[in-house]
Amino acid sequence: MNKKESIAEFYGRHGQEYPKAGQFNVYRREEFACDSTSLPPNRRDFYKISMTTKGQGILSYADKAIKIDNPAITFLNPLIPYSWEPTSKDQTGYFCLFTEDFISQNLKNESLSRSSLFKVGGNHVFFPSEESVRLLKGIFENMFREINSKYPNKYDLLRSYVQIIMHEAMKIQAPETFYQPTNASERISSLFLELLERQFPIDAPSQTIKLKTANEFAQQLYIHPNTLNRALKESTGKTTTAWIAERMTQEAQALLQFSNWDIAEIAYSFGFEHASNFIIFFKKQIGITPLQFRKENSTANLQNVE
Repeated sequence: MNKKESIAEFYGRHGQEYPKAGQFNVYRREEFACDSTSLPPNRRDFYKISMTTKGQGILSYADKAIKIDNPAITFLNPLIPYSWEPTSKDQTGYFCLFTEDFISQNLKNESLSRSSLFKVGGNHVFFPSEESVRLLKGIFENMFREINSKYPNKYDLLRSYVQIIMHEAMKIQAPETFYQPTNASERISSLFLELLERQFPIDAPSQTIKLKTANEFAQQLYIHPNTLNRALKESTGKTTTAWIAERMTQEAQALLQFSNWDIAEIAYSFGFEHASNFIIFFKKQIGITPLQFRKENSTANLQNVE
């Protein structure tokens, strides 16, 4: 999987200098070469809300792609790989970029975490009405005024503007004009692997993984388990179950080798109610029991020290 594109790399791709300072920035699309700059499929390490008021292009994300040929508002986050291919000149609109530092606990708890706008598998593209376009334009213009002001609490006000944009978008029905891009399998696989990796490392016995079956991952991605499995087989050659088992085994080996947790604690962290089930799972993957693995690796470490 490609490394996430940094915010500095994003600026450079558009021929712009990265300002380095500030948790939040807002721009006009026509001033950022959005009509001539293609974005390859990748995740970016920042949040982006973009509003297109004029111009056309194809936005692809996850397993979806959509033609933007009317005013649209899009919501993208670091978990979602996306691409943009402009298909017309003279594009206008706005976009704002913000990092995790900008997201207050209140914004995360009250809006971002409850909204599908920034969730993996949620709706991220909306076509606002003329009335909504006028309202959203006003909000973005207010953002310009505040970002350049000396008001000490301007970031709090900017967070409020972000929430207003989110609420306005949630009033709009999601588009039904998606089509499957040619690389849909790779996009689905990328999202799955991101979700899988986010659960590790396990740092404490009280920490348990939330997703451990193909059905649970598919539900989180809002797709059918067969679709997920087919995508992974096509793009990686492995099934969903094989990927999950492989990553869990890798983490289990690390815990057995480098922690002093007992087998029951490790089993619990992987969601096994009974240690015996974990032992069966581990032996199926490795060929030996967790205790045997721990003893053999401990012996090897001692020999290396001597």
